[in-house]
Amino acid sequence: MKICLLVIGKTNKPYVNDGMAVFEKRIKRYTNFEYRVIPDIKKAGSLSPIQLKEKEGEKLLATFGSNDYVVLLDEKGKQLTSVKFAEEIEKRQIAGTKQWFFVVGGAFGFSDAVYKRANAQLSLSKMTFSHQLIRLVFLEQLYRGFSILRNEPYHNE
Repeated sequence: MKICLLVIGKTNKPYVNDGMAVFEKRIKRYTNFEYRVIPDIKKAGSLSPIQLKEKEGEKLLATFGSNDYVVLLDEKGKQLTSVKFAEEIEKRQIAGTKQWFFVVGGAFGFSDAVYKRANAQLSLSKMTFSHQLIRLVFLEQLYRGFSILRNEPYHNE
């Protein structure tokens, strides 16, 4: 199974990039992992939030294959404990999912078309995180999920 964290725009926060590098390296011990960035939309400041979401949505949708499993990281999504998230990872592995996308949208979220294409929505907290910081938070949880499945000492209960 290949897991891809797909995001809109690069992060300009060195502490986010540094933390992501740590967890990407750890995750790659467990699975085929890719971090992919869709460039920011040019002249985004001249677009309304709806227009920007539509343009970002077109780029996101062009990335997915018909058999890809797509999960939007969205504040309105389902919340799981770390253990339940680990169980979801295991279910996708057993189901034979070839490519699993976790998607971070832009500052205004996702277009309706992207919501329709998604297989699921996942919220990492009732709180709202910046679309840059959530990248690091998600990677830590992905690593934690794999460490739970392997009964490694990273996660304590």
